[in-house]
Amino acid sequence: MTVLVTGGAGFIGSHAVQRLLAEGRKVVAIDNLFRGHRKPMELLAEGHTGRLLFEQCDIADSGRIAELLVEHAVDTVMHFAAKAYVGESVDDPIDYYENNTAGSISLLKACDASGVERFVFSSTAATYGEPPDHMVPIPEDCPKEPINPYGYSKLVFERVLEDWAHARKQAGRPIAFAALRYFNVAGSDRTGLLGEDHTPETHLIPVILQAAMGTRSHIAIFGTDYPTPDGTCQRDYVHVEDLIDAHVRVMEALKPGDDRRYNIGIGRPYSVREVVDAAKRVTGVDFEVREADRRPGDPARLYADPSRIQSELGWEAQVTDLDEIIASAWNWMRKHPKGYSS
Repeated sequence: MTVLVTGGAGFIGSHAVQRLLAEGRKVVAIDNLFRGHRKPMELLAEGHTGRLLFEQCDIADSGRIAELLVEHAVDTVMHFAAKAYVGESVDDPIDYYENNTAGSISLLKACDASGVERFVFSSTAATYGEPPDHMVPIPEDCPKEPINPYGYSKLVFERVLEDWAHARKQAGRPIAFAALRYFNVAGSDRTGLLGEDHTPETHLIPVILQAAMGTRSHIAIFGTDYPTPDGTCQRDYVHVEDLIDAHVRVMEALKPGDDRRYNIGIGRPYSVREVVDAAKRVTGVDFEVREADRRPGDPARLYADPSRIQSELGWEAQVTDLDEIIASAWNWMRKHPKGYSS
């Protein structure tokens, strides 16, 4: 099996490449390097001579991707490439639909023309919007009502995949696809080789660790009066290696004609204050924490019900301790205080 990984030089994509190579698979990774980094591709290529091809390429370049798919006999695609900042999507929705929806359709055209058999789509829990309280933890059949262009851009492509799969099945050429919806991804591989390096950084755990490093003056807790035990928002944090394990399990399980949706998470939430306290324990640094007003559109509680993938594929998160998740991220950040440029 040869796998094309889009967004392969990004945080999640690079961990997917690492796992696939560790299993002895051949990987073709593409990334336009808008927010990805060439360095993890160089690191992963060491010791895997001939099994990793990296090319700087945009998912909208359907012609070049089709060439790569045919040249390397790719039969499976893991699609991670996307812009994923909610606020940015509100400010520039056209850019998000152009990249996440239209760009993904261009990728799909190349797959359709090249005989790809399996397509694993890295979707998002943002497709659910703000679920009603009685549907938290969130199951896959929760209504899909995104509240921002980012969530819509992903949900629309899920529908494109569904329609494509239906058309292929009707034509007697069935393919298999799955969409994995997940929440907050955190941590680093436990070897310390790969990590999270975004510019700008908006994810809670790396932002907190930047405060512990001294590269950020403080962190802010937005809202302390939510109807939660400590008044701060609660979210589901899945370790990046567990997330990739879910993708690999789904990939291996897909059969022609399959159409699957899975929520990925640990199945329990941690509050913002719990994350802050855990980071202080792990780092030993008492960084400054400021309290601020709520941000518009922040639901009090969002976390996954992962029971479907547990019952169907036997997957469950192995790293559920918040300190352990943060420690793996801290280990990489201490070694790379300037990210991949250090």
